[in-house]
Amino acid sequence: MATDEAGKTPNLSHEEQQDVDKNQPPRAAVLHEIIRTQGDQELERNVAALWWSALAAGLTMGLSLMAMGLLNSRLPDGEAFKVIASFGYCAGFLAVILARQQLFTENTLTAVLPVMSKPTLANAGRLLRLWTVVLVGNLCGTLLVAYVMLHLPIFDAKTDLAFLEIGRKVMENDSGQMFAKGIVSGWMIATMVWMIPSMESAKMFIIIVITYLMALGDFTHIVVGSAEVSYLVFAGELSWHDFWLIFAGPTLAGNIIGGSFIFALISHAQIRSEGKVLSGAHVGAAEQRPQSKEKQ
Repeated sequence: MATDEAGKTPNLSHEEQQDVDKNQPPRAAVLHEIIRTQGDQELERNVAALWWSALAAGLTMGLSLMAMGLLNSRLPDGEAFKVIASFGYCAGFLAVILARQQLFTENTLTAVLPVMSKPTLANAGRLLRLWTVVLVGNLCGTLLVAYVMLHLPIFDAKTDLAFLEIGRKVMENDSGQMFAKGIVSGWMIATMVWMIPSMESAKMFIIIVITYLMALGDFTHIVVGSAEVSYLVFAGELSWHDFWLIFAGPTLAGNIIGGSFIFALISHAQIRSEGKVLSGAHVGAAEQRPQSKEKQ
């Protein structure tokens, strides 16, 4: 199809050109600003609001353990059926994100971008306050839901055994594996958060795909994993010492590094570099205008 000198398709009406502009994917800088603004709003929330939202998120994330346990206990044994049961992992993430509850690993991206954009002690303090409140709230919620699932007569013996097997699978990793898999998990959650603003209509699909891959890869996540592993603790199969030192500490460090120091830092660097190129282009154009007038 022929194009004009500017490289555009000729004979487009004004309305058709508007349709073209409307269907363009947002630039990375736009996504960065959307997420940065969301993070700034989260940093401004008071402690009470953050706490209750984080506690609710921890309780809701128990849906992932519940769904996987129910599916595992009702499907036949075999690797093929484990692949199907992994879909249960998505349940908690879907509920938490769609309900706009505070999830720690989401905040490793959204709340970090305002600090990277304006690295001051005040912003760093706001970030630490947010992370502390949300992490403690999430963990309290997951520990509570694991305790209730074990001690109240809710599930049959086969489902209770499935819950134990899920926790045992997590604890097959040593601390180094927990850390390495936590990095991948944090990076994947950050990728999901970055994708959602550009495809809001496909939000559910994005959440399911990313979290399902996390389940298939057995990547460690501090919030979901705390429900899975604490179930073992409450059942008397694991000590709190191992919970914190083998699972929680390394996984938390990995999630933060994957979500903040890798994804967020690279994404922010990309936007900064793009901004410098654009500003340089504007300066060059401005310098050329007077010269062109003199030649005329």
